[in-house]
Amino acid sequence: MNDYYLLGKRILLVDDEPEILDMVSSILTENGFYNIRTARSLKEAAMEANASCPEFAILDVMLPDGSGFDFIEKLRQNSLCPVLFLTACGEEEDKFRGFGLGADDYMVKPFLPKKLLFRVLAVLRRSYRDDNPLVLLKDSRIDFARAEVIKDEKRIPLTAKEHDLLSVLYRNAGRIVTIDALCEAVWGENPFGYENSLMAHIRRIREKIEQNPSQPVSLITIRGLGYKLIVEG
Repeated sequence: MNDYYLLGKRILLVDDEPEILDMVSSILTENGFYNIRTARSLKEAAMEANASCPEFAILDVMLPDGSGFDFIEKLRQNSLCPVLFLTACGEEEDKFRGFGLGADDYMVKPFLPKKLLFRVLAVLRRSYRDDNPLVLLKDSRIDFARAEVIKDEKRIPLTAKEHDLLSVLYRNAGRIVTIDALCEAVWGENPFGYENSLMAHIRRIREKIEQNPSQPVSLITIRGLGYKLIVEG
């Protein structure tokens, strides 16, 4: 998938049916998305939204304590986060209401997994089409679109894992990303035992982005905690 820069978007799934939540979560995670939260009620959805500031929401209309329409009304007071309704409410007036409240797309259950993925990616591409940067560091630049580092006017390719690690670090630029968080983001939900692999990847990344890898100025070790990427400008 060339939409690597979309895979880390914070996604909130809201549905009162556990089976639907599991199915949609599986569709997304199997296709590379990994920052997914779920909620089964309007109250849970509001709590998750406050805690994680979602960058994309997939909403059911009918919820046990309200509706997805109620949620998007509140969400739109503070956020332009793209929203896709995924619901059994297929009447035209429901669709009109959803779009009128600021939804970006509206799908009616039942649905095909491939069609859902296509619609999710279409909304994300429209909403974040400029979110594909050339990142300026002290001694180099990262071209995420081409998976390359530009240093001394030479292009140095990144491996998939190096690309993933730099993507996570860039999304948290200037902040500490813990060792556990990096391992989980790149190697999955059970990252135990990957610390040595992480260190090896960090060392190779520094060889590509730093002028003096033994004295890094862009990818900093925070002893006992993790790493921090320093972006210029």
